[in-house]
Amino acid sequence: MIEEIHLRDLGVITDARLPLEPGFSVLTGETGAGKTMVVTALGMLLGARSDASSVRNGASSALAEAVIKLPVGHRAIGLADDAGGSTEELEDGSYELLLARTVNASGRSRAHVGGVSAPIGTLADIGHTLVAVHGQSDQLRLKSSAEQRHALDSYAGKKLGRLLAQYEKNYERFKQAAGELRDVRENTRARALEAQTLQGALAEIDSVNPLEGEDEALYAESQKLTNVESLRLAATTASAALAGTEYGDADAPNVLGLLDSARTALASESDADEDLKTLSDRLNEALIHITDIAEEVSAYTSGLDSEGPERLAEVEHRRAQLKGLTRKYGADIAEVLAWAEESRARLDTLGDDPARQETLEAELRELRETLGEQARALVELRRTAASKLAAAVSEELTALAMPNASLVVKVEETEKFNRFGKDAVTFMLAPHRQAVPRPLGKGASGGELSRVMLALEVVLSEVDPVPTFIFDEVDSGVGGKAAIEIGRRLAMLAKNVQVLVVTHLPQVAAFADQHILVRKNDDGSLSRVQVLTAEERVVELARMLSGHDQSAAAQEHARELLADAGQP
Repeated sequence: MIEEIHLRDLGVITDARLPLEPGFSVLTGETGAGKTMVVTALGMLLGARSDASSVRNGASSALAEAVIKLPVGHRAIGLADDAGGSTEELEDGSYELLLARTVNASGRSRAHVGGVSAPIGTLADIGHTLVAVHGQSDQLRLKSSAEQRHALDSYAGKKLGRLLAQYEKNYERFKQAAGELRDVRENTRARALEAQTLQGALAEIDSVNPLEGEDEALYAESQKLTNVESLRLAATTASAALAGTEYGDADAPNVLGLLDSARTALASESDADEDLKTLSDRLNEALIHITDIAEEVSAYTSGLDSEGPERLAEVEHRRAQLKGLTRKYGADIAEVLAWAEESRARLDTLGDDPARQETLEAELRELRETLGEQARALVELRRTAASKLAAAVSEELTALAMPNASLVVKVEETEKFNRFGKDAVTFMLAPHRQAVPRPLGKGASGGELSRVMLALEVVLSEVDPVPTFIFDEVDSGVGGKAAIEIGRRLAMLAKNVQVLVVTHLPQVAAFADQHILVRKNDDGSLSRVQVLTAEERVVELARMLSGHDQSAAAQEHARELLADAGQP
């Protein structure tokens, strides 16, 4: 839900904050005070086109901001995260998201989601998951066929939802199998050429028979063999220093001899002192360790003697073979082996396999039959739901001063399957009994369309809710009892969602849980916004009733309206 709307330099409003509560909030004020600027601001936050004329005269830019409270897992959280924006986790486990839109005096616009700049389209994607606006000039929800289908399917319930999930799974496999069959039939020559190429490449790889990591191991061995003389000199020098050499001076000192002399000296007196014994033992450990090293150095030297030029030639020949593969099939042997594995799998699908074609054709026949049965079942479920939805909405329209109007939900079978079945869903309005039903938005006035949308939202609110609904002049052209029924139904809708209504009818305003007044300052300067107390609300309703807010009779009437609406 929307927790707060902030407007700055928008229309006639210099700076205003609207704290909103759950439930039903109403926005009233005299003509020209700036009520519609709230709807304009929300349109901006929904990604509507920016208009430089909405910037207050003398200001450089206009700002619309909204603080949104979201439950865990709401789609808007993921969309904000994808855009790089952040949401703040609240103590109750919900999340808070900030949306903002600025428009400068030249008409240039910028959007921000969760504190970071974002494309206007991203703002629109997020906004449409949060707010549905129904205004005189724009009905943003339930106009598209996709939204109408989704609304009908939600109204139809879980049985249709389960069947649709099964249908969609089969439909996706049907498209995949049809593509595979088309590939088999239409690309025989190209597939044969590709198969021939892959066979040649795989034969080349198999003839070399590379092992993963072999290129790295051979490189290391090549480096060793290339530098064998310097390695041998280093090893023999180290060996002489550690253990002496049979070709040098027998009396030349070496590490093992010196360590042995030191250990012997200490050991001869170790019985007289425990510390000296400890040192002698440590020297003995060192002697053992160095002896092992000396033996390994000697073995290393002997190994170098056995690895002659012949082995180097073998290594370089093998490296050349591997390099021939990495030039063609991958940056290293690991990539070559991965390419070979993928190519073998691809080769399996390229063969001219009549059995495969027959299998695909049989699968498609079975899937087409299954899809047909499921699509017919979906049509029946949708038509049943459509009849109930149309009747429920038409009943609501009667109470909303449109007694002769009716909603028609048309479910027509189509020639081709689509991902939702084999039908098309259209919401249509017949404004009177003799009228030919026409798609929503065609042939109805703005006020009528707003009431149709209200009727729809009341019926759908328990199965397909949007967190916040905005209605602008939904009561246009009505009064009296019809206005009371509009107010009552807005209150019913607000039991499930947040509702904000711009209205000029006191009968509607009386049903609100929160009353917000947009008014000009006493000196006639720019507008300000305030949330009314209970007594201030009586005064505003009196003004709306009679034009005289201090009229005792009007105020008494206002109190009666509030009492009848169940408001304190």
